[in-house]
Amino acid sequence: MADRHFHFGQALLPDGWADDVRVTVSEAGWIEHVRAGQPAEAGDERAAIALPGLPNLHSHAFQRGMAGLAEVAGNGPDSFWTWRALMYRFVERMTPDQLLAIAAMAYVEMLETGFTRVGEFHYLHHDRDGASYSDPAELSRAIVEAARETGIALTHLPVFYAQGGFGGQPASEAQRRFLHDVDGFARVVEALGPVVAVLPDAVLGVAPHSLRATTGEQLRAVAALSPGPVHIHIAEQEKEVADCLAWSGARPVDWLLDHASVGPDWCLVHATHVTPEEARRMREAGAVAGFCPITEANLGDGIFPAEQFGGAIGIGSDSNVLIDATEELRLLEYGQRLARRRRNLFAEPGGSTGGALYRTALAGGGQALGAASAIAQGPADFVTLDMDHVSLAGRRGDAILDGLIFAAGSRAIDGVWRRGRQVVRGGRHVERERIAARYRCTLKDLLG
Repeated sequence: MADRHFHFGQALLPDGWADDVRVTVSEAGWIEHVRAGQPAEAGDERAAIALPGLPNLHSHAFQRGMAGLAEVAGNGPDSFWTWRALMYRFVERMTPDQLLAIAAMAYVEMLETGFTRVGEFHYLHHDRDGASYSDPAELSRAIVEAARETGIALTHLPVFYAQGGFGGQPASEAQRRFLHDVDGFARVVEALGPVVAVLPDAVLGVAPHSLRATTGEQLRAVAALSPGPVHIHIAEQEKEVADCLAWSGARPVDWLLDHASVGPDWCLVHATHVTPEEARRMREAGAVAGFCPITEANLGDGIFPAEQFGGAIGIGSDSNVLIDATEELRLLEYGQRLARRRRNLFAEPGGSTGGALYRTALAGGGQALGAASAIAQGPADFVTLDMDHVSLAGRRGDAILDGLIFAAGSRAIDGVWRRGRQVVRGGRHVERERIAARYRCTLKDLLG
């Protein structure tokens, strides 16, 4: 099979926008050459606009199956903690095949909205009764197969979960499918090496779930097992901060930075409730702050003080209550506007907010997932836009990104390519109908 050639009227390259970009892609799906100012040639695959695909740095794929199920008011105040109780009930009966069906649907929707790599923060490890599978990677295999089936790039982050609260509180029966000791988790990581390797550009990391789910000694031991990035939930809810203070006398981010070797390979997910000093320390450590604005709004978590941070930021879809890369970016900016009562918070003076948001998510997400996303030498992962969409009419350069994020949304995405293979055509995943049919059957079984 010969090299393939793509020609883009405009493309967002690492050093900025360029016109008439001709890209050569190898049989293996690798970008070999990128040349700007080149005319199209016979046989080139053509598109008006191309963008690098976005990294989704934080997903719990199985939670896609409960999207919309937690929108009924309880008898008392609803919060993350009441939502979590429902989530535990939803997950307790899930089989590996059902996990595959739900994850594949989530990954289809990610690709359709412009995500081309997902960081799967995977904490479902054991059978329904809490017993270990004979294969420690049994449920991770379902995640890997969902990625293979849909074509999305995967950074797999098996989660270590050992206790039910700060200070070694015992885990609940509802958490039995998540739990490990360090030796058992080491066997999971070891087993996952060859499983993840079946995907050509997959990355394997680890994720100590949170400070409330691990001891300091366990956290350091688990981080040392990682062949790639390290992700952790941190300071998502005010109650979590208060509980950490009561246990240790320190806030979560401060405690983590004092007791672990946090660096650029770390991603601190939902670092929402931080002080200016904690934000400074995160920035100086080089860690990525990972945010999932749709989920954080859905759960009532709060809004991160982005102006105080100034470091690397990426976005994720977390609970997958609504999967849409452009919506995550829009809500990231709009949350700041609501909190600060000002506009264009992510843009430099005279600069484009859409351009700043997109570049921020590319850089921070790529760092967090151990794989850069760019139209440059590397995997041929890119998104093409429909220039006939009314909200993109007459746009050039970063004005395209402003129109995409703040007006058109993902409806303007026409095609998505992964390793040179088109997985989204006309805005729909090429396997959507089959995967959606299986998903519907799965949900009828789970919710029946």
